[in-house]
Amino acid sequence: MLVIAMVTGVLLYVGYHCLDFLHPAGPAMLSFCTHIQPILIFSMLFLTFLKIEPANMKPVRWHLILLLIQGGVFTAGALILYAFPHLAHGIALESFLLCMICPTATACAVVTERLGGDTAQVLSYTIMINLLASILIPLMVPVFNPAEGVVFITAFSGIVSKIFPMLILPCVCAWAVRYLMPRLHSKLVRYSNLSFYIWSFALTFAIMMSTRSLFHNPEGLSVLIDTAVASLIACILQFSLGKRIGGVTAGQSLGQKNTVFAIWLGYTFLNPVTSLAGGFYCIWHNLYNTRQLRKVGKN
Repeated sequence: MLVIAMVTGVLLYVGYHCLDFLHPAGPAMLSFCTHIQPILIFSMLFLTFLKIEPANMKPVRWHLILLLIQGGVFTAGALILYAFPHLAHGIALESFLLCMICPTATACAVVTERLGGDTAQVLSYTIMINLLASILIPLMVPVFNPAEGVVFITAFSGIVSKIFPMLILPCVCAWAVRYLMPRLHSKLVRYSNLSFYIWSFALTFAIMMSTRSLFHNPEGLSVLIDTAVASLIACILQFSLGKRIGGVTAGQSLGQKNTVFAIWLGYTFLNPVTSLAGGFYCIWHNLYNTRQLRKVGKN
């Protein structure tokens, strides 16, 4: 599914780019991709949170440590970019920060279970990091990437209005359905695995937007390499730190990312080139997971 989704996304944009008669439809297609992504991300998170029993959510020590790592690195990097706005390799640092603050993937619980980890702890951390991201991203992005002519509070409220409904509202809605509409909940929870296929569609659109950024990239090949390297470093760092702190469960929680959200965040609020970091990270963390699953399978 990963290969099909990514290749389809690339081919769709390349086809559009090469076929001149499709260009008049470009603005409408761009608007569609921009608006469909939040809906898809909301849907897959909603279906994932339906499976979570709030009573089983018990914070553990590594939850706090991982939150401090993700939030601390993102905040520190944002302040560096604010202090040195013309920093060399600034886009690489933005890409690294994007990969660090990105919440845990909805598919993480599935992979963690196959690796012998604790899915309940993963799902608990997924809610915690989504909450932290919904606060920190609107707070720090206007600091190091201010919109021209827009004051901080306006930028903050604008980002909150887009981030909060997509990351926190799915959890609220899922728990409301669980307690207020138990019959509907029992029916919907049977289809919770659909979140994987929704993720695949969302990934296709996200890779389309990343390919668009690549075609319109004025920075050159060096920035592309910087972005790939920055995302690879973030991937290695997070998987290794997480595993040392809390074993395979913490390693997956910190390392396996909702890359569709990262790509959307990059082309919506940061330098559009940084959205490529989410695409690269998607490759890196899935390669790592493939290696882990093969190792478990052999054992």
